[in-house]
Amino acid sequence: MGRITIDGNIAQFSMKEDLHPDCWNAQKGRASGKNREQIELNKKIAQTEQSIREIYEQTVETCGYVTAEQVKNELTGVTGKAESLLKLFREHNDEYEKRVGIDRTCGSYYRYKNTYSHLSNFIRSRYDLDDYPLKQLNMPFINDYELYLRITPKLKGNTIRNHIVDLKTLIKRAINQGIILRDPFSDYVKPPKESCYCHISKEELERMISTALPAKNKKLVFVRDMFVFSCFTGLAYADMRQLSVKHLRKTADGKVWIDIPRQKTGVESNIRLLDLPLSIIEKYRSVRKSDKLFNMPSPCVVAYHLHKLEKLYGIKHLHFHMARHTFATQVCLTNGVPMETVSKMMGHGSMRSTQIYAEITSQKVGADMKKLAGRIKVNNPLK
Repeated sequence: MGRITIDGNIAQFSMKEDLHPDCWNAQKGRASGKNREQIELNKKIAQTEQSIREIYEQTVETCGYVTAEQVKNELTGVTGKAESLLKLFREHNDEYEKRVGIDRTCGSYYRYKNTYSHLSNFIRSRYDLDDYPLKQLNMPFINDYELYLRITPKLKGNTIRNHIVDLKTLIKRAINQGIILRDPFSDYVKPPKESCYCHISKEELERMISTALPAKNKKLVFVRDMFVFSCFTGLAYADMRQLSVKHLRKTADGKVWIDIPRQKTGVESNIRLLDLPLSIIEKYRSVRKSDKLFNMPSPCVVAYHLHKLEKLYGIKHLHFHMARHTFATQVCLTNGVPMETVSKMMGHGSMRSTQIYAEITSQKVGADMKKLAGRIKVNNPLK
């Protein structure tokens, strides 16, 4: 039997070894014989003692305190509650990975992995530790982490906000498991979400459609076509990846519709396809690899080629979600499509989401009229 004593508290465990009492030296805590079996036993005892010391020192370093029961559980491989932040995060990510494709998405899983990486780098650079004790989490830790994300990896506001939300999710997990009793986020003021409802202008959309690209650069042409398709359907990147033959519906009058539940909200989008998006579907019919309408590349590949398109078309800060906003503003609302129809096509769960685009078009009208007033200067005879 082995016994661990820390601050007067004892935890015992079995070595799973047998030895005749006459061959045991109780004073030295070792087998007294010299045969091979007894020598091997003494080696195992020495190795176990060394492991206990290493576990003790590592636990003190990461958690700031240690109990005999903690050391015993770590030594014997008994899984207890994770009492450090990164260990708890690894448990969370392992569970999350098993649920991908069932009730969790691959994108969310990789986001949590990315948050884990940032947290690990922050703890190592700020505290020179491999992990951080959950019971020592406080507001200074959260504020320092937020500042680190802003300065070191130079992340943008919404990205920082998402990583802080992921950390808060882990804290809730620790509270639910009874590892910590207080919420270090209780006094934290979450930064407001930076809303960016950018869209390209009518002229920029026409230039993108009419300007030919080098035929040899097939990937660049494909990304351009997917962006234009989104401009005329309002589908987000995640929905474009899921779009398949089963989502197409042909009515009695020969019109083709897309009926697809939005991945973000689950609300169904019903979109009647115009000639241009229909021609894009037909253009890539022969290269399909499955029932999916398009072989959508990864977000990184799309972003890379959109950056190239920025320079070619003279459009600033082009990103794929701008196409969805362009559909709502330039293609629909600006051309008199009722807001209720736009809401149905975009799969919004609330009309308030659609009203944002109406405000954008009003702002644009105001800005355009301001420019017009500057160009037209008429003497007022009524003064």
